[in-house]
Amino acid sequence: MLAANSREHVDCVSRVVRNADRLPQAPVPALIFDSWRRSMEQYHLDPGSLQGPRILTEPLLKECRERAELFMRIAGEEVGQLHHRVRHADYCVMLTDAQGQTLDHRVDTAIRSDCRKAGLYLGTCWSEAEEGTCGVATVLTSKAAVTVHKRDHFRAAFIGLTCSAAPIFDPQGNLLGVMDASALKSPDDRRSQHLVRQMVAQSAQAIENAFFMHSAREHWVLQAHGTPGYVDSQPDLLLAWDQDGRLRALNSKARQALRRRFGQVPDYIGEVFDLDALRSVTDQSTQHLPWLGEPGVLHVRVNTPRRKPPRAVAHAQVDPRVEEHLRLAVRVKDRNLPVLVQGETGAGKEVFARQLHERSARRTGPFVAVNCAAIPENLIESELFGYVAGAFTGASSKGMAGLLVQADGGTLFLDEIGDMPLALQTRLLRVMAEGEVAPLGGAKSRTVDIQVICASHRDLAALVSDGRFREDLYFRLGCARFCLPPLRERSDKLALINRLLEQQARGGVSVGIGQAALERLLGYAWPGNVRQLHHVLAYACAVCEGGTIQLADLPVQVRGEQVSLAAEPSVSPERQVVLDALVRHRWKPLPTAQALGISRATLYRRVNQLGIDMPRKH
Repeated sequence: MLAANSREHVDCVSRVVRNADRLPQAPVPALIFDSWRRSMEQYHLDPGSLQGPRILTEPLLKECRERAELFMRIAGEEVGQLHHRVRHADYCVMLTDAQGQTLDHRVDTAIRSDCRKAGLYLGTCWSEAEEGTCGVATVLTSKAAVTVHKRDHFRAAFIGLTCSAAPIFDPQGNLLGVMDASALKSPDDRRSQHLVRQMVAQSAQAIENAFFMHSAREHWVLQAHGTPGYVDSQPDLLLAWDQDGRLRALNSKARQALRRRFGQVPDYIGEVFDLDALRSVTDQSTQHLPWLGEPGVLHVRVNTPRRKPPRAVAHAQVDPRVEEHLRLAVRVKDRNLPVLVQGETGAGKEVFARQLHERSARRTGPFVAVNCAAIPENLIESELFGYVAGAFTGASSKGMAGLLVQADGGTLFLDEIGDMPLALQTRLLRVMAEGEVAPLGGAKSRTVDIQVICASHRDLAALVSDGRFREDLYFRLGCARFCLPPLRERSDKLALINRLLEQQARGGVSVGIGQAALERLLGYAWPGNVRQLHHVLAYACAVCEGGTIQLADLPVQVRGEQVSLAAEPSVSPERQVVLDALVRHRWKPLPTAQALGISRATLYRRVNQLGIDMPRKH
């Protein structure tokens, strides 16, 4: 059947290209036909080829991703959001660079294998010169949003796919990359992809605007839309100019609008809008602004330049002990051995696990994190292993794939493994040994390929002695054990502070830190470790004014105490963290548990274990 389809496709493409001048109308859109002609006459490609796309080697892919690090970081959230919108219709989402090389992709576990066979995964190359007519390649040549649907593809290998793609431009009008949503199955009518193409184009525009705002943060920026409610959330036009009024950056829609109205892109903002009217616009509210000498009014907001505040230079980017742990852990993980990460509460065990996954050979697979202490004991088994329809009262009528299955092909991170029930430890040990998962209520097992990273702040050896942790599981995990140093002992606190401040930045506005505040942060004992530092900086960024955190912006418990780095805390770090959270939230269990990232049941259990007396209501 495939061979017949392939021959039929080859005959169609060849006949259309060869008889183009004699056909009253091509059976495909002009954009597709032009690409077919180039693919055959210029690149001499074979329309009958069933070979998949070229795949970058690991070193080349790493180099491409490092070169596009800023682009990927800005685009990452929108790539995930687009996938969330189309995943239930079995679409995967890809982000490529300006050469058509896939830098990022999102796909559900159920269709990952089929997508991989079709070439829809990380590192594949989609230039027209190599693959002929396809979604990404057609965007690269046309610089416009397109749908390449099934037999629109030039090569027979891809005629089952439907691909909707859109370009992403930088503020100077150069192509940054392509956003693409593709499906393995779809109706034959191309019009069925109209909505998906619109969604892809909107996501590409959102990434373009976010990249613009980041790049133009040191200039005046005008956001504009024909409807006032969209000026902030989805601006159509973005223009940036310097202190001399010279236009320095435009998004693609602004570039098109200026060419349409003025015949070309003006050099100065004063050639586009009346300067007196422009000066009356502030970043406090949306206002009307007419075009200069042209009919029409825009709803606009002007953002003033955000000068980059002073930043401390971090000499050591990562604490040497943490870096050495990562280096060794990658070697262990890539030998398919489990890894155990230990350290105080909040020391960054999940961050370490994610970095380990991203550096390992399985970086393109899923990373599934499970907090064993946060899921109630009666639910954790069904969450991990899944269940078949009707397995228990309240079960979904369709059943559910467990987290172990979702981690197939990637990494499973089990945080707080010490809180896993004994019976479940037995099942986990069997999965690690045999590589098979049987859902609750099901007799048939499924093979899974996962690597396990576990973490705990508890003394697992003591739990083994108490009979609360399986000895065989402990020995299986304990061979590759890495203990993270607490924050008070780390040499990269300065780098951590700067990195967390970058994460807190919103809308391209950088936040700096004053010398007194920085000294206090560096001198604090941090009983809550990196998690506490993260929350402290989030609070300080929210309350500071002028773009620089001062000493007065820090929480009371931090600015009121400065402890020598060598000093030992008077109480255990975990107890201090829980106490601080309880006091901060007025001893209310639910908000305290949410702030600590645990369930209310786990909070009560830890309060009892740590000997904390909760106030009684009378």
